[in-house]
Order: sequence, then structure tokens, then C-alpha cells
Amino acid sequence: MEKTSKRFEEFGGRVASAWEGLRPTTRTIIERALQPAPASHAGGANYDARSEMELSRLLEALDERAREAGALRLNAEQSRELVRVADACALVLYTGGRSAEVFGQLLERALLARDYARVDRVADTLSTRLAPSEICEMARNQNPAVRAIAHEALAQKPPSVLVELLGDPVDAEEAREALEIQADDYESEEARWIVNTLERVEDDASDGD
Repeated sequence: MEKTSKRFEEFGGRVASAWEGLRPTTRTIIERALQPAPASHAGGANYDARSEMELSRLLEALDERAREAGALRLNAEQSRELVRVADACALVLYTGGRSAEVFGQLLERALLARDYARVDRVADTLSTRLAPSEICEMARNQNPAVRAIAHEALAQKPPSVLVELLGDPVDAEEAREALEIQADDYESEEARWIVNTLERVEDDASDGD
């Protein structure tokens, strides 16, 4: 543990502060992920929503430090280690993540690196990992590329799932857009019938006014 803490201190104040803010159980998750062949135990039994939030902050600090590495004089070995630790943290989040915030962060990270194979891997995980409401939240992300990926993931959901979201005042707009994608791009008759029904109801309400 002491050796790991020293490693994070060498990366600078913000990274060290993010590391110090981790609970012992979350630190253990990272230490395991940094061992050889981390994919077999990325995440771990102690991974939970709080760990996800802590690791997200740590990854943000690591990535910011990596972008500053040249200007703030990390040596070549430290720079390589910084990237290795950040990638291990991202792997844990990819393996265990369940929130729109984390998957938005992972997508933005992959897009910034222009690693489009990783973008595809993260995007392919959305439909099976995130609840529909979380994907709707991603569809409101500030990054237009993340929004587009989330809308495409929503459009993979059955129309019946999207209809349930229409009753939610927060997620209704994203659900309707997904149904329109299904109707127009995928030529789904069920989605087209739902969209047409919605339009008729809106027209009738407008006429009533």
C-alpha cells in the first residue's frame, strides 16, 4: 500500500488528493487491477456505486495529469506508468460501471484518443449494461458524439421499453427520438404506429385548444 501511495504522490497534487480520497476497499480494487493480467479481476467483489464515483474522480485526475505531463516534467518512465494506471482505472470502470456519467467519461476519453475500436467496444456495452433511463441521461450529454452514441443505443431497445419511458417527463424526449429512429431508419412498423399515434394525439390536443 505504501509503495502504491508513493506512486500516486509522484503524479502530482490532484492525483494524490484523489488517491487519498479513496476508501481502503476502493484502493484495493485499483491495486488488484495494476497486477499482471488485470482483466481477470478488474472490478472485484467490493466494487459498488461509491467506488464507481471515487474511481471516476481518480481517472479524471489521472487523465488531466497525462495531458499536462509534457509541460509539468514527468520523466518518460513516470509518464508510461501514469498512462498504465489510468488505463487500469478505466478498465475497472468499463468492467463494473453502471452509470451514465462513467460511460460518458469512458466514451469521451476514447474519442479524445481517437481510439475508435475502444469507442465501439464501450458503445456496444451500453445496451446490456445501463438501464434505459441511464442511456437517456447519456443522450443529454454535452458532447454531441456521446449523445449520438446514446441515441443509437436507445434505438436498439424494444419499442415497448421506449413506450414506458414516454411517461417520464425527463426521458420522454429521448425515448420519442429513439422511436423515430426505429420508424425512419430501421423501418419498424411497431415504432411507426407508435409515432403516428403520438402525432394524432398531439394534433387532437392542439385542435381542442
